[in-house]
Amino acid sequence: MDAALNLTPKTHTTGRRLVVVIPVFDDWDSLAVLLKRLSATAPQLAVQVAILVVDDGSTAPHCAGLGREELPGFASLRILHLRRNLGHQRALATGLVYAQQYMPCDAVMVMDGDGEDLPEHAPALLKEFQAFEGREVIFAARAKRLENPMFRVFYTLYRLLHAVLVGLPVRVGNFSVLSGEALERLVVSTELWNHYAAAVVKSRLPFRAIPLARGKRISGESTMSFPALVAHGLSALSVFGDIVGARLLAVSSAGLVVACAATLAAVLIRTTMKQAIPDWATFALGLAALLLAQCVAISFIMVFLILASRTHVTFLPIRDCPYFFGRVEEVFRDE
Repeated sequence: MDAALNLTPKTHTTGRRLVVVIPVFDDWDSLAVLLKRLSATAPQLAVQVAILVVDDGSTAPHCAGLGREELPGFASLRILHLRRNLGHQRALATGLVYAQQYMPCDAVMVMDGDGEDLPEHAPALLKEFQAFEGREVIFAARAKRLENPMFRVFYTLYRLLHAVLVGLPVRVGNFSVLSGEALERLVVSTELWNHYAAAVVKSRLPFRAIPLARGKRISGESTMSFPALVAHGLSALSVFGDIVGARLLAVSSAGLVVACAATLAAVLIRTTMKQAIPDWATFALGLAALLLAQCVAISFIMVFLILASRTHVTFLPIRDCPYFFGRVEEVFRDE
């Protein structure tokens, strides 16, 4: 493992250094426990570990227990306080930009701070990352989920919708490892502002997933409401808006052709063969054709607008995320 992680261009660093980026919103108790467990696994990583906590506009002060004495496995711990609350994915994007600009590294690990990304799985992710010499982004695929049945039902429906509209299954979250070179590419991806994992796919970075069980939340309740979860899922779909629009256009066009053909056949049968086809059936087919024509028009406009928007960049993470950088708190650092 000693020689496997020196993967980033020399403009970054020549040492084996891993930066762990963790977005947090008021979840300091869970974070303290998570960092202690991650610190205990640090010797298995066989790399220098630097922690970047991204404070997403928390209203509660961070707790004690984040000092050098409690976290001996880390080379440094830094807290980036954002100027305002951005939401989990955008706070993560801002943290990745900060890491790319101010924390030279060979690899970056992304994880959540509530404990559902198990620190004990970090060595397995890094081992897989090293096995492919850092050429691929390694995600943790959720082999087992511990949420309540209602959440699992809606999550299954979302996965089905995502597979139908995008053509890709939903298997991964934020827990992952990527190289410094991959990070260089990701911070100029506009999609990163909406959804990290989807941005990796959209950027055509090579990636793979290994099955790892999801852990339980360490303390407290999630602050993400059901509408926020829906918005989170839609953010991932929005990254593939061109694909979604193209698929909707193809399906609605095919449906329109079938509906028009069926309507025409019904009219011909009624007028030429005097068959007893109910009036409501002809009316229903005509109405279906009209609705599908509207769907075709809406899908066409959607695809056109998305493709036209590519001529200008509305948000570029490496350029615009620094506006949200606030105070940087260096908790400790090895000299």
